[in-house]
Amino acid sequence: MKKKNRTWIIVIVVIALVVISAVRWGIKTYNGFVSLEEGIEGQWANVESSYQRRADLIPNLVSTVKGYADFEQETLIGVVEARAKATSVTVDPTNITPESLAAFQQAQDGLGSALSRLLVTIERYPDLKANQSFLDLQVQLEGTENRIAVERRKFNEVTRGFNTAIRKFPASIIANMRDFERKGYFEAVEGSETAPVVEF
Repeated sequence: MKKKNRTWIIVIVVIALVVISAVRWGIKTYNGFVSLEEGIEGQWANVESSYQRRADLIPNLVSTVKGYADFEQETLIGVVEARAKATSVTVDPTNITPESLAAFQQAQDGLGSALSRLLVTIERYPDLKANQSFLDLQVQLEGTENRIAVERRKFNEVTRGFNTAIRKFPASIIANMRDFERKGYFEAVEGSETAPVVEF
């Protein structure tokens, strides 16, 4: 009788140890997902900050360019409208879906295109190109564009780490139970894989 009781005690202890280990693993895995998700939200704040800096430079750029009376108003209006659209599209950092990120990216790409058209148009205005205020703004804008590229790359890296973690088995069980969902990435602009044709 005592041998039977001892066997049951051993079985219960083993089961208890397995359950405790499973619970500890589940808690550790869940907390790891939370940390990764917080990393994404923090990096998203850096991305937004870089885009906001670009948006903040545009009014100064427009007012500097506006000083040249014969400058194409249509181009300036395009930049102002693109800025308004870009700043109106926001993404909830707690729910960065591929669709919301694509809408954000599309609005930001529209602003980038409008700025590119503005800078191309400026080539026809040598006095403006020589204006120190304009040159300073152009340098700041270029630095901001570089910052945006760096922050987007970092965001994609952090997001890839999270997306990979929630898909790996057996951690995917915890991810599915706690509704951790895949986050979106920044993607290259459509057509950017094709090099432009330059003709002289």
